[in-house]
Amino acid sequence: MGELSDLAARKLNVDGAGKMFCLAGIGGRVGGILERTRNADRILTIDGCSLDCAKQTLEEAGIRGYRHMRLTDLGYEKGITIVDRETIDKVADHAESLLDGRGGES
Repeated sequence: MGELSDLAARKLNVDGAGKMFCLAGIGGRVGGILERTRNADRILTIDGCSLDCAKQTLEEAGIRGYRHMRLTDLGYEKGITIVDRETIDKVADHAESLLDGRGGES
């Protein structure tokens, strides 16, 4: 589900609905990345599964007040869900609704 999470986030970035930050940079405590993330108006983390690696990375870095979206909660399944333009668009649309406050947290 990492591929789907990544491609949906990239779509949000290209569409101007959000800006991607490097999760490894947050986990590695890279100063500039942490500062830009902490200063963001809205933060949405997208996890592919219930392990919540992205969410835990933000928590460990002391970042709070973000929205969280888990793809498996939306019915997507690793190894089964086809990652195509339609699926990416659906995930990105749901993510955008969370960023805009129109959707409940997933």
